[in-house]
Amino acid sequence: MLEVEDLHVEFRTRDGVARVLNGVSYHVAPGETLAVLGESGSGKSVTAQAVMGILDTPPAFVTRGSVRFNGEELLTASPERRRAVRASGVAMIFQDALSALNPVFTVGFQIEEQLRLRRGMTRKEARARAIELLDLVRIPSAAQRVREYPHQFSGGMRQRAMIAMALALDPEVLIADEPTTALDVTVQAQIMDLLRDIQRERSMGLVLITHDLGVVAEVADRIAVMYAGRIVEQADAVSLFRSPGHPYTAALMRSLPRLDSSKHSALETIKGLPPSLLRIPPGCPFHPRCPRAEDVCAVDVPAFVPLGPGRGSACHFAEEVVSG
Repeated sequence: MLEVEDLHVEFRTRDGVARVLNGVSYHVAPGETLAVLGESGSGKSVTAQAVMGILDTPPAFVTRGSVRFNGEELLTASPERRRAVRASGVAMIFQDALSALNPVFTVGFQIEEQLRLRRGMTRKEARARAIELLDLVRIPSAAQRVREYPHQFSGGMRQRAMIAMALALDPEVLIADEPTTALDVTVQAQIMDLLRDIQRERSMGLVLITHDLGVVAEVADRIAVMYAGRIVEQADAVSLFRSPGHPYTAALMRSLPRLDSSKHSALETIKGLPPSLLRIPPGCPFHPRCPRAEDVCAVDVPAFVPLGPGRGSACHFAEEVVSG
């Protein structure tokens, strides 16, 4: 349904050219949840923005690659066609609902606007549909809340309103960019349950961008792990959690707190910091932090090694990592 292939994006700044995406490839099928996982700055959100066609140019430039929706190339499509696809093909929930919602318009108006523009509804029809959508995302007293402004909603309610806006035109693919950021654990669970229920009802493809391994373990069918603008591992969720195939993925797993660990034991951390995208190190970008690194890692960029059906890892020693 949605295919991203060999996507390259660079940001041209006064300090130099930041190579933000370096050959990202993934796909999502109807009814499937693909989790895109990685530290902050790994390129997860930029990939989503490139897919949606909402990168600011300058400084961002797509220099290579392909984004296809139902077989149609989007990167070379006209602005009008891109807007049409954003309207009813691929929708996005943004990270910060308070920033994404316009503070001077009611929540209802912001949902209704796209219904009037894209579906030709009257104001009365759009208002009725907006109330239905707020009901769908389980906002209580939707007929009253539709007249309220974003600041009158709690954090969880704003996120639900963002989901309602994204679903207004019945998209086939939904990109959720860290939809539970800054929400407490109970509200996080409610939001993820809501997304899962809606996805099942509509057989919708879901791209979930997150760095929360707990959320990923619960909802993902497949996982793509990103580091320094590259996908370093892809696998189905069960296989990846059982036996990671890349040292970076394994390090992320070891950093999780465990119920069977000693009360006084320290959590493992990944030493160092992600590289500057202005100066990505030669070879494997993870090698300065990798406990398995050898001389070849600092010289040669690793190829994506197949590790089984639908699974692969960009590591010179992928087979050894996954087996042991």
